[in-house]
Amino acid sequence: MDYQEIIERVGEDVRAANCGGQVATYIPELGRVPADKFGIQLMTVEGDSFAYGDCDEPFSIQSISKVFLLTQALNAKGRTLWQRLRVEPSGDPFNSLVQLEYEQGIPRNPFINAGAIVVCDVLLALFDDPRKDFRDWMRRVTANPRLDYNERIAESERAHGYHNRAIANLMKAFGNIEHEVEAVLDFYFFACSIKLTCAELARAFLLYANHGRLLGSEESILSVRRTKRINALMQTCGLYDEAGEYAFRVGLPGKSGVGGGVAAVFPGKFSVAVWSPPLNPKGNSTAGILALERLTDLTGCSIF
Repeated sequence: MDYQEIIERVGEDVRAANCGGQVATYIPELGRVPADKFGIQLMTVEGDSFAYGDCDEPFSIQSISKVFLLTQALNAKGRTLWQRLRVEPSGDPFNSLVQLEYEQGIPRNPFINAGAIVVCDVLLALFDDPRKDFRDWMRRVTANPRLDYNERIAESERAHGYHNRAIANLMKAFGNIEHEVEAVLDFYFFACSIKLTCAELARAFLLYANHGRLLGSEESILSVRRTKRINALMQTCGLYDEAGEYAFRVGLPGKSGVGGGVAAVFPGKFSVAVWSPPLNPKGNSTAGILALERLTDLTGCSIF
């Protein structure tokens, strides 16, 4: 299969489609990102890479970081992690408070904001310096020893994070947050503001395409069983309350972020990362989802 030809066709189709959408502005620094940016990178489990567009420009991965946070926590805590989290689709927006109150502070899944905040609370208990541990782990899976976060975006999130404070305080009231709310949120905002290129994100997501192994290594970062669990969660919960539509159109486990990124995997074959900042009302990249839909249409690669 000529992946480069397919990736270029996908890119040209998406650019011609005029997908619409709005760049996120509730985090002011994200609102400054040019709306015309677009990149897509596919990487096979053999290490071959195929790219189109702005693939080497770093962007804030935002909620895509929730997959990596979950991986660290699941490796450390195993199945006991699910005592504080569920694995069900929410059917509600990623920052909803209503369902969280009704279910007494137990988030529906680790990929909505409430779930990731609980995961951050877990990691604060596990590591003396969770920011350093998470950054070092990310540097390892991306093979970029200089990987870092965008301090301006983290500060912008911190300054305007009232809704996330409400979520964290509600869970604290129900006894599902152990540390001080500001300490948990500081780590959460840090993780969301990690900067990756499409190339680095595709490489990191190979972990989930390659049965938990890093590219070019037989070393398992994640067990096959846990890799399967995370892929299942991405398929059912990775795009918030648009997960069903995404499964219908794309058919690959994936995770989105309000920075405009979407990353997905075809287990055993490849990972793919797309970046386009304009979002639909659900908080997902309009061009990103179309690109993945075109990719699966042209390749016939889908888990269904």
